[in-house]
Amino acid sequence: MSSIEDNKIMARRWLQLISEHRIEDICEMTAPTWRMHGGPPQLPLGHDGVRELFRQIGPVEQQWTVEDIIAEGDKVVVRATNTCVQDSFLGIPSRDRQQRFTATFIHCIADGKIVETWRNADDLGRVLQLGARIEPGTSEQ
Repeated sequence: MSSIEDNKIMARRWLQLISEHRIEDICEMTAPTWRMHGGPPQLPLGHDGVRELFRQIGPVEQQWTVEDIIAEGDKVVVRATNTCVQDSFLGIPSRDRQQRFTATFIHCIADGKIVETWRNADDLGRVLQLGARIEPGTSEQ
């Protein structure tokens, strides 16, 4: 099996472990210097960052479904859909509402470890599902 195929398997497994809330297994897959872009601000590097990410997410029932996975060189791009119920998201209570949103992850993989992750998710669509509303601003003269 090529390293590209191995990397695709690793990226798919990463989302499966997130769905299962298996933090220490995710830590085993990530480099001690792992960095996430597009996640919570000031997330620590490495395994502490993984643990802090889950601490900030809090209790959640979720299922990630991989829609597409594309790899080239040391990068793997995953387009996925998440279906979840979480107490709140960005401070907005869920009132047990199920949320469904899409996300794209780009992982850089080296020496069998995820060393960097870029995240781009439909967080706006998610908060709108929870009842948040967009109010037009007022221009002050």
